[in-house]
Amino acid sequence: NSLYKISKYTGKEGTEPKLHRLGSDAWNNLKNKTKRTIKDIASDLIKLYAKRKATKGYAFPPDTYLQHELEASFIYEDTPDQYTATQDVKKDMEKAVPMDRLICGDVGFGKTEIAIRAAFKAVADGKQVAILAPTTILTLQHFNSFRDRLSEFSVTVEYVNRFKTAKQKKEILERTEQGKVEILIGTHAILSDKVKFKDLGLLIIDEEQKFGVAAKEKLRGFKINVDTLTLTATPIPRTLKFSLMAARDYSLISTPPPNRQPIQTEIYNMGNDEKIRTAIQHELYRNGQVFYVHNVVQTLPGVAAKIKMLVPDATVAMAHGRMTPDELEDTLVKFAEGKYDVLVSTNIVETGLDIPNANTMIIDRAHMMGLSDLHQLRGRVGRSNRQAYCYLLCPNFDTLDSRMKNRLEVIERFSELGSGFNIAMEDLNIRGAGNILGGEQSGFITDIGYETYQKILNEAIQELKETDFRHLFEEELQQKQTFVRDVQLEMDVEMRIPDDYVNNIAERLSLYSELDRLSSEEEIAHFESKIQDRFGLLPWQVKELFNAIRVRRVCKELGFERLLLRNGTLRCFFVTNPQSPYYDSSMFQRIMQYPIVTGDRHVQFKQVSNLYTFIHHKTQTVNDVLDILNRLKEFGQKQ
Repeated sequence: NSLYKISKYTGKEGTEPKLHRLGSDAWNNLKNKTKRTIKDIASDLIKLYAKRKATKGYAFPPDTYLQHELEASFIYEDTPDQYTATQDVKKDMEKAVPMDRLICGDVGFGKTEIAIRAAFKAVADGKQVAILAPTTILTLQHFNSFRDRLSEFSVTVEYVNRFKTAKQKKEILERTEQGKVEILIGTHAILSDKVKFKDLGLLIIDEEQKFGVAAKEKLRGFKINVDTLTLTATPIPRTLKFSLMAARDYSLISTPPPNRQPIQTEIYNMGNDEKIRTAIQHELYRNGQVFYVHNVVQTLPGVAAKIKMLVPDATVAMAHGRMTPDELEDTLVKFAEGKYDVLVSTNIVETGLDIPNANTMIIDRAHMMGLSDLHQLRGRVGRSNRQAYCYLLCPNFDTLDSRMKNRLEVIERFSELGSGFNIAMEDLNIRGAGNILGGEQSGFITDIGYETYQKILNEAIQELKETDFRHLFEEELQQKQTFVRDVQLEMDVEMRIPDDYVNNIAERLSLYSELDRLSSEEEIAHFESKIQDRFGLLPWQVKELFNAIRVRRVCKELGFERLLLRNGTLRCFFVTNPQSPYYDSSMFQRIMQYPIVTGDRHVQFKQVSNLYTFIHHKTQTVNDVLDILNRLKEFGQKQ
């Protein structure tokens, strides 16, 4: 009945988890203490959110015909998530409250297009836009993207980075101050006091986690009453948690563009020259190009010479951060134009290069890189409908330490499109939970494990939204009002995934957890067919398990916290908190009228102190339970 509650313990690496005796209050006391502390810290965060909501911002007008023209000129069809995120951003901009929205989506999933539309909406109303990117290459890429998309709309786009001379920079900044530059793109240099805008209306930040603490502090002062849009592929879980806690708004783009294929990812030994030769030759044979990443500048020429020796027909170029701006720009532009077959570079190509013809990535010494870096690098290939490959080269895999192995296994395992968020969470597991809300929380994460901490954190946030800060979240609470978070089922029925149906215990526990997260009949039906495809026809115990999930879902809607089926009698226990707003809801009032209106003689209500129980006699199977609960729900929803 409660297998979905089992989770892997992830705490501080090398720390033994403390065990608690079953039946004692120690574990519950620890969870309650954690929740109280979280609420104190989270309250401060939500107060920040409230302060932002109370700040007067600029309300942009609704879309003009020019906005519709720009969006119609996009050569691809929006994915559902991309469309939703675009609407979210535009709604935020039209409110008289400063926007602070995070858009999380994998590399190549259309975040830049959303930023272009938001920037144009600001410019069309006479405001200026600042775009902040972590690398010079990314600023150049953004400049090209924004200039090309907005060329027909007479928008002035400029960029400042180290590719520009001092004279050019001075001239661009003077025009920006006069309001003649409408969109200014740059690295953190545009946060300096020298950069002045005539009328800044929107700040777009790409890959915020790449900026240092000092830059982030400047950003906080920079964006008090300016609309802010942040784009990221692999969010730091702390950044993401701020979003989930409502300290900022959040849109997730998880649907890949049509015809995209997962990137085939494999781990190989660094000395396997034959594999490197075959991988490059295969890509050249189909007229494609190759990225070869080697993150040590000093030995880069030697690696380029080795590639030339292995594949004599290939034209090889080099790129790294110590080249002069002109040399670097020239090399990258020529590679983008297809004049070189292989680009041997440091990880400066990690963000910003969009070359659909390059579909093989070889990462040398991959064990020395972080998960987020590996995922970003891999995202440079697979940007067309052609099958892409990523090869991770490392010394003998068995000799690596456990964390290095874990990183490489995670990047190999999560090769599906849209897995940036999963990779961010796995990164947290490998590094140890560290701090989510601040250093003072790491002790609790060590005590109770990361997953349990997450659950308590989510509960604490929801409780704060429903109580202390109800006035702030009125609209959200009305849309998805939930009085019950978890339902305890106790039934005389065998419902489980048999060992001989799914024989791997870790796989079974993972399936139980996934089952717990299903929130609609469509999701349940889809998951049912997915399991049947993988493991064969569903045994009757698994069918009962799926029905139990349906029972739990309906119980939440009806306001039942516990359900008991024993000896043909069904008992459903209402919300235990007598102060719950549930008891003022129309659902509760209607349920109490059910036996009187329907004349159902098998129904009985029982009240002990302030606790109510719904009892139905002559109930034998889970299907009977579902039938009764659905009838009750239908009755409760009638006006």
